[in-house]
Amino acid sequence: MLSQALSSADSSLLRADSRPVEWIVSPGNADYVAAEAAMEARVAAIHAGEASERVWLLEHPPLYTAGVSAKDEDLIDARFPVHRTGRGGQFTYHGPGQRVGYVMLNLAERGRDVRGLVRGLERWIIGALAEFGVEGEVKDGRVGVWVTRKGLTQEGVGWSREDKIAAIGVKVRKWVSFHGISLNVEPDLDHFGGIVPCGIREHGVTSLHDLGILATMDEVDAALNISFRREFGPTIEA
Repeated sequence: MLSQALSSADSSLLRADSRPVEWIVSPGNADYVAAEAAMEARVAAIHAGEASERVWLLEHPPLYTAGVSAKDEDLIDARFPVHRTGRGGQFTYHGPGQRVGYVMLNLAERGRDVRGLVRGLERWIIGALAEFGVEGEVKDGRVGVWVTRKGLTQEGVGWSREDKIAAIGVKVRKWVSFHGISLNVEPDLDHFGGIVPCGIREHGVTSLHDLGILATMDEVDAALNISFRREFGPTIEA
């Protein structure tokens, strides 16, 4: 069965007026600094009542980001640019083949519950993974979404491990959220070797393709949209 995080949407995350969230998918690899500036501007406009909420799906060129809890010793090999950012969390990797979702929601209209938002983001990812028959899970004391992998060694001995498939890191300003999630579709998993992802040393990372699910980015985007609408309400393509 799927994680309990998928069991039901949190009604407090739904807007009472059912106003749709703008849904944008950007082609190519977006510059990180420019994307962060665009988020900042949009957050200010949402707070001022001058713009609608937005989910922005994109990819970045290879880079590392450091959240407010990042520890210097977790940067093992700065083989790509490192961006210090105000989001929650520690070090993470972004790169081609990874779907990044920047989530700019007005929590003043959605229950004013930051922890509830994080739970909703977890359910969003878990629901999208379920569209491909992948069981995503949340783990106590760990941020993000995980999958449990099992198999047999050549000697016939059973093994099991937990790998991270999606990261979550958000920031909230004046009850408007930004930053968001990253879901590994088909990134180069070796690129994660330059950091300790999210400060967790004892577990690995995986992707849909690594699990044998050869989904395209368009198919992943469609699954994300279906699951998002269940958790947060209607969307409208920009």
